[in-house]
Amino acid sequence: MAQKNGTTSYVDPYRDPQGLRPLTAEERTILRAVNQRIAAKPGLDDVINYLFDETQALIPCDRMSFAFVEEDGRRVTSHFTRAAYEPILLRKGYSEDIHGSSLQHVLETSTPRIIGDLQEYLGQHPRSRSTRLLLKEGVRSSLTCPLQVEGRVVGFMFRSSREVNKYTRKHVELQMSITERLSQAVEKAWRIEQLELANRAYFELLGFVSHELKSPIASLVTDARLLTGGYFGELEQPQKERVEKMAHKGELLLDLIREYLDLSQVEGGELVLHPHPNVRVADDIILPVVDLLATQFHTHDLKLTTEVEPADAVVECDPALLRIALSNFLGNAAKYGKPGGNVRITAKRPENELSVSVWNEGPGFARDQRGKLFRKFTRLSSPELKKRRGTGLGLYNAWRIIELHNGRVAADSEEGAWAEFSFVIPQPLKAASSDTQATDGGEP
Repeated sequence: MAQKNGTTSYVDPYRDPQGLRPLTAEERTILRAVNQRIAAKPGLDDVINYLFDETQALIPCDRMSFAFVEEDGRRVTSHFTRAAYEPILLRKGYSEDIHGSSLQHVLETSTPRIIGDLQEYLGQHPRSRSTRLLLKEGVRSSLTCPLQVEGRVVGFMFRSSREVNKYTRKHVELQMSITERLSQAVEKAWRIEQLELANRAYFELLGFVSHELKSPIASLVTDARLLTGGYFGELEQPQKERVEKMAHKGELLLDLIREYLDLSQVEGGELVLHPHPNVRVADDIILPVVDLLATQFHTHDLKLTTEVEPADAVVECDPALLRIALSNFLGNAAKYGKPGGNVRITAKRPENELSVSVWNEGPGFARDQRGKLFRKFTRLSSPELKKRRGTGLGLYNAWRIIELHNGRVAADSEEGAWAEFSFVIPQPLKAASSDTQATDGGEP
């Protein structure tokens, strides 16, 4: 069955009562090899390059490209192009509306399209920007075959030639034999790529917004602390209490922002280990974190003690990342610790590792809840812990950082009494082996 509109033909041999033309032995061999290649599930680019190189004997072309339907069928966007010439003007990311173009008929009917003469086609569709670009590349004819998954068109495969009237019904039949097997693999690879792009964009936006909020909120908290400290004159008690509440809420927001900034770095692919030798455990890791969180400990009247053995211990690590991990452990102790209770940081440096733990008095957690720790956006379900605000990100970020050091994390608790979080990293880092990467964040 064929429908022709000027230089444009829509050909669907499956709906032709005359049936399909028998394949030659050579065609069957090539198609079998193509199907085997697709079944091996290589990367999308590998599949397309293979088709371009190995199917010229079946369907010759100077240019091959794939595009996908977006915006509920309103737009088509180019995803991949391979050509035997330069320059390529219509590249990946090029997008054009489907409405009013001959692609609309392909989308609605799932019928392949042949354009015999692009110059003549442009005269019939003068607003087609893609046709103008293709003509500038030297393309003169094209074959378009829909990519169908479960009865819906998800995209298009284009073959183009620099010769006029290059494609025939035979080429349509062969191309449809290829795209039957190809469509699902191509669509799956494209969906995965779209998810990865969306995920990356989300975390970039998350990092940007969090960074923009951090400075003004930190400034507000500082001003509030100056007011409650009497630096601008003494406040009456009701005023002082109100400003203290404002400062406390601001600090909570800063905690959330810090955790989301850490997450955007972790998930955005920016988490890279930069190890330094001879990092001082006390001076370069622990004391900066204690200074950072001093206000929170003061607010909750927590008593903090620190023990480092030996006192002058040095390690090989990324100090900036370990400070983030420790600040998440210590921030948890400040958030969930018993008001007026004790918090203890212990660091030990035996011959082959560094171990650091943060212990605090407080509600702790049930043993059967331990497997939920160190997972993204996961918070424990006990009523006492739910009273405290949190994102469930801090421990996850710490786990990622320690894993990057080829270390392991652990958690222990006596419900209603205390909780302890710890990490161990091997020394030196280059001696780490794969068996040190197991964490205590899964099954207890």
